[in-house]
Amino acid sequence: MKRLRNVKILATLGPASSEEAMIKKLHEAGADLFRINMSHSTHEMMRTLVSRIRAVEKECGRPIGILADLQGPKLRVGKFADGAATLVAGQTFTLDNKDVPGDATRVFLPHPEILEAVQPGHRLLIDDGRLQLIAVESDKTSITCTVVNGTKISDRKGVSLPDTLLESGALTEKDRSDLDAVLAVDDVDWVALSFIQRPEDLAEVRKIARGRVGLMSKIEKPQALERINEIIELSDALMVARGDLGVEMPVESVPGIQKQLIRACRKAGKPVVVATQMLESMISASVPTRAEVSDVATAVFEGADAVMLSAESAAGDYPVEAVQMMASIARKVERDPNYPGIIYSQRPLPDATGADAISLAARQIAETLNLSAIVCYTSSGNTGLRSARERPNVPVIALSPVIQTARRLSVVWGLHCVVTDDATDLDDMVDRACRIAFREEFGKPGDRIIISAGVPLGTPGSTNMLRIAYIGSDGMTGI
Repeated sequence: MKRLRNVKILATLGPASSEEAMIKKLHEAGADLFRINMSHSTHEMMRTLVSRIRAVEKECGRPIGILADLQGPKLRVGKFADGAATLVAGQTFTLDNKDVPGDATRVFLPHPEILEAVQPGHRLLIDDGRLQLIAVESDKTSITCTVVNGTKISDRKGVSLPDTLLESGALTEKDRSDLDAVLAVDDVDWVALSFIQRPEDLAEVRKIARGRVGLMSKIEKPQALERINEIIELSDALMVARGDLGVEMPVESVPGIQKQLIRACRKAGKPVVVATQMLESMISASVPTRAEVSDVATAVFEGADAVMLSAESAAGDYPVEAVQMMASIARKVERDPNYPGIIYSQRPLPDATGADAISLAARQIAETLNLSAIVCYTSSGNTGLRSARERPNVPVIALSPVIQTARRLSVVWGLHCVVTDDATDLDDMVDRACRIAFREEFGKPGDRIIISAGVPLGTPGSTNMLRIAYIGSDGMTGI
């Protein structure tokens, strides 16, 4: 299934898209991988969705990635005697450790870690920022605040802490249970970690996962931005989770942060996904707003590896149309005359490694000679990542004998992944590359491709060779 675009589409599954027939429609419409939101999925439903995705994968014959998104810590206030309370700007309001119903002067906060960590001057944002409090005094059992703006607070509303670093890790007991269930399935490719604050938050998950899944850090807290380079280094991928990020930071700063994160990930050779409210109006409308189209286009122009649909595909009235629209926007942007210049101006310098040098050379040769495709053999996935980092203007076919590698690479910009056996010798390596490029419609007889591989064959991390080959009349190697 050849995609006529480079950016990938990550579609969230939910009530509107949990059946196998709908998953197939979404894949055919353009979804390259699927997200299972563990905030709303039971372990049984997660296993069912994984099974259905794999059935679609088998039927369509293309590797499909699966991302399990862990909920992360959900910080909420307690309940009120009347279900809600009305506040006035300038008044004093207290959050404390007394487990009794609240009123217009106080409420229970069932999170001792917050009571211990908040300092005077720190902001507390309630209900996605609709109510803003400033801490005036804290004694580890209560936080006395001044109401800055907002007039209402009600039962179980969420609490965001843009100025406070919590000592507790990013994994809750629910997350640990969900992670164990995901790993037990042994068929999930990525796990997304919510509310990452520091690189240490990744350590526990790394220890539990032991390389069985890729780790995608969701950037949605200001604290994460302070140590972003370390977080990128320890992550396998990043997600720009703009919803919570826009609550905890000034919303007007989010577009600039998005650009910074995309460029930092590209420099590091790590995939980056842009998420949240990209085609929000398509939850209930068959067409998006012009602003939403521009939002998706901006992410594509910046060179993001993937763009994500949330409620649009999970619970919306038009899940297939939302995927089709996102794919259509991506194709249009990538054919815009300004696109190559924007993409190439951000091209990072190669690292002093064999994989980077080979990927750079393959891209330069392919563009100079106007070749039909770059074909890279990749067992671990590293060569595929390095090829994509170059953002070549010719297609990249990633051949891997490891199905898990091909599935994981489904989130990476521009990679058309194919599962194939390892080549037996150099002739077989070239013949196989030509045959697959022909079969997958990336080249016709007489076209040339460039192949990157490693000698000895089948040795992970040994990419050290380039070969230009003609596609013959039978799809095999020409003279």
